[in-house]
Amino acid sequence: MSEEFKEKLRKYGQGSLPEDEREEVEQELEKLEAYQLYLDELVEQEDQQTSQRIAEKPALMEKKEKRIIRRGKWKARFSNTMTVLSAFLALTVISSIITAVYYSTGDRGSRYGEVLSSAIAVSRPNTIVHLNSDAKIFFKNEYSGRLLKQVGSEEVDAGSYSTELLFGLGGVGHYNWTDERTSMQQYFFYPQDGQSPGVDDSQEWKRLDKLPEGTVAEAFLSLDRLYGTDELLKKLEPLNLLPVWFAVDDGEHTNEFTVTSPLGFPYRTIWLAEEMTVQQVSTEKTGWFSSVTSKSSISPSVEEYGSGKVREENFLRKLRLMQEYKMISSNAAPFIKVDQSLDYVEEHGIQLYGAVITGPVKELLKLKETPWISNIRIGEVRLWNWRG
Repeated sequence: MSEEFKEKLRKYGQGSLPEDEREEVEQELEKLEAYQLYLDELVEQEDQQTSQRIAEKPALMEKKEKRIIRRGKWKARFSNTMTVLSAFLALTVISSIITAVYYSTGDRGSRYGEVLSSAIAVSRPNTIVHLNSDAKIFFKNEYSGRLLKQVGSEEVDAGSYSTELLFGLGGVGHYNWTDERTSMQQYFFYPQDGQSPGVDDSQEWKRLDKLPEGTVAEAFLSLDRLYGTDELLKKLEPLNLLPVWFAVDDGEHTNEFTVTSPLGFPYRTIWLAEEMTVQQVSTEKTGWFSSVTSKSSISPSVEEYGSGKVREENFLRKLRLMQEYKMISSNAAPFIKVDQSLDYVEEHGIQLYGAVITGPVKELLKLKETPWISNIRIGEVRLWNWRG
């Protein structure tokens, strides 16, 4: 505001301003009043907008805070998930390495397989298994294989066996028989006081007689008394039949009439690793922590209808192996009392009260009047495959 206009305003206030100048000042004052009103409106609008922004700010801040918190939670969840997955993958890799090293060190994997196959061979008449080993994660090793029976001149499929070991601890062995009814026929009668049990087996002979001539069968023979291994082999030698398994007196069935969980050994000897003579060894590396070892070995010689002592020593080694790895052997042979049976056999010697044989039906029928056979049970039957 100029000094001249200020002087005019002072004179206007005193009433000494000329008329023409007074009108000019009043016009200027009217303009100033309009300017003031406009300024007041602007200030009022600005105050309202400021108040609105202040009122809206807490809501906006709350939404923003919620977004930040929500984003933080998802980041935490993702981070936790990745941590768990990383830990799981690390544990998987580490456990796989430890598992491979554990079962390959000292041939543990193959040794445990020997224990299982030995337990099956001595506790399941006329049954063997060739096991495959598969190391898993988390310190487990899976064993599985087909169960085989000798019927006639061929090995036939009898089912399957599988189990999973955790280090040296045996789990539960799973038997899946092809024919459960046939497996129920696998029992013997124990001779009481040197006498045959006198059980009627006429229905078994009738069944055998009705079978076609062009068939072969498996037969479970109960003997009239206890026999030595060589003694029984000599009795079987003249027959056009194949011995496959021998039931051993282990002292557990002396006062029993029927033996449903026999202990014995196969006619065709299954040799343990320590019984073999190694001729050549070769190792092939298959990974960072795994390798495959191949061995060329020969087994002890066994006479076809003799070598009773060699057969018996092989059987005793199997029992000692089962005793050493009792947790594993009980997996495949839960009804065998290894400690008691081994003590009894070592004290009393090996004596046989039963045998499993196989061959043509017409040859089996010739055994009907054989005095040293007290009872017969017929097992598996197959079409002709005899080469004898």
